[in-house]
Amino acid sequence: MRAGAAVLAVVSCMAMAGKAFAFDPVAETKNFSKTTERAAIYGTPQAQLQLRQVGTENELAALQAQANDPERSFFANLCARGEDGCAGEFRLQHFNGLVEPVLFTARNGATLSGHVWASRSGPATRPGVVITNGSVQADEQMYWYAAQALAKSGYVVLTFDPQGQGQSDVFGEGPDAQEGVPAQSDGRPFYDGTVDALDFLFSTAAHPYAPRPSCETGTSHAPKQDRRAAAGLNAAYNPLWQLLDRDRVGIAGHSYGAAGVSYVGQWDPRVKAIVAWDNLGPAEPTSGGGRLGAQPCPANPDARRPVPLTKPALGMSADYGLVATPNTSEPGPLAKSTQSFEYSRAGVDTGELIIRGGTHEDFSFIPNPAFGATLRGADMIAWYTTAWFDKYVKGDPAAGARLLTTRWRDDAEEAAVDPDGDGNTFSFYYRSRLDIDGFTCEDLRTGCPGMAPDDGGPYSYYDLATAPD
Repeated sequence: MRAGAAVLAVVSCMAMAGKAFAFDPVAETKNFSKTTERAAIYGTPQAQLQLRQVGTENELAALQAQANDPERSFFANLCARGEDGCAGEFRLQHFNGLVEPVLFTARNGATLSGHVWASRSGPATRPGVVITNGSVQADEQMYWYAAQALAKSGYVVLTFDPQGQGQSDVFGEGPDAQEGVPAQSDGRPFYDGTVDALDFLFSTAAHPYAPRPSCETGTSHAPKQDRRAAAGLNAAYNPLWQLLDRDRVGIAGHSYGAAGVSYVGQWDPRVKAIVAWDNLGPAEPTSGGGRLGAQPCPANPDARRPVPLTKPALGMSADYGLVATPNTSEPGPLAKSTQSFEYSRAGVDTGELIIRGGTHEDFSFIPNPAFGATLRGADMIAWYTTAWFDKYVKGDPAAGARLLTTRWRDDAEEAAVDPDGDGNTFSFYYRSRLDIDGFTCEDLRTGCPGMAPDDGGPYSYYDLATAPD
């Protein structure tokens, strides 16, 4: 009955999409101008000074890390030093909660770099989230805004650099040296890397982390992990393991990482829910048809087994892509929601939210005007990511109201920066949708019965991340 109703809603929505809309170049110019909004955060002289200071601090730390651990091979990576645009949300460099830097060995022998986050106060055990980066330009610092907001919202969060990015090794070890190389065309660092990160998150003092056998040859690189842990280089296990509720874990990812978590979240029984940042993909791991997939895993074919859609997944996207260019015609209103409709057909709770004037970089904080983004996009991302995990991972009964709020249709901070004073953060080109718990809305910008205002006041990931515990 649930799936049947969803299919009817989808068919109805597709019928609506057949209506013709007149493209408005003036409206498009204003919409595209929103891609410059984030520069207000890092463009002032004071912010530039702070960014340079953070970049210098990061670069010195990276040089020291390489000198202290010459076995690592990360300096060829684009954002290895964490300077300038690679510094991410530079205002959040020093977290006032718990944060532990960690190194651990991937299944192919590469050393992966990451951090585990949590608030100092809170329940004795908390749900967990693993965040998987996007590819090429993305180091983990670009996602610390979301990690810290989630940590302050009651989660144990693991961020990490997939192989070949940030401060994780470029190559594996021995017979698996080329597994995952280059990451952007191999894909395994975003699929298998997510599983490796989950394994590390779940590790404890009684059950230390042990990498799985490699995909390419089935070789165990546990000896490297054990050797480095004994030398005090790698973490033997999750340093915040005592805080983790192992029965409540979700995963989020961006770009190639979004493709990885879309599959792994359905494949891995430990995962309860998924959030995919630009954008939700299929629960089928191979590449083809334009999909971002992973190379085969001959030593474990089960790791590439297509699986059914059974767990709730939220997709988020934006008006513009990786290289933001203005529209010259009206885009298809349902083009971003293809996979979300598949979830609806399967009777699984889902959503697809499109940021008005946003870009692929709204999801990764890059303080560089060449990578444009909106001012409110990251806040909207943090809000809905947290609310989704609160509902489907944490089991918070109040989370549904935060997903169904009208606050993002009339956001005061959005109205203050929008060229027309429009406070609605949802795209007018692409339809944002939610299909959860019997509530189905195919156009959140317009709104639907069942939505209600949020009385919590302004929302800011920065204020949340920097608030005292």
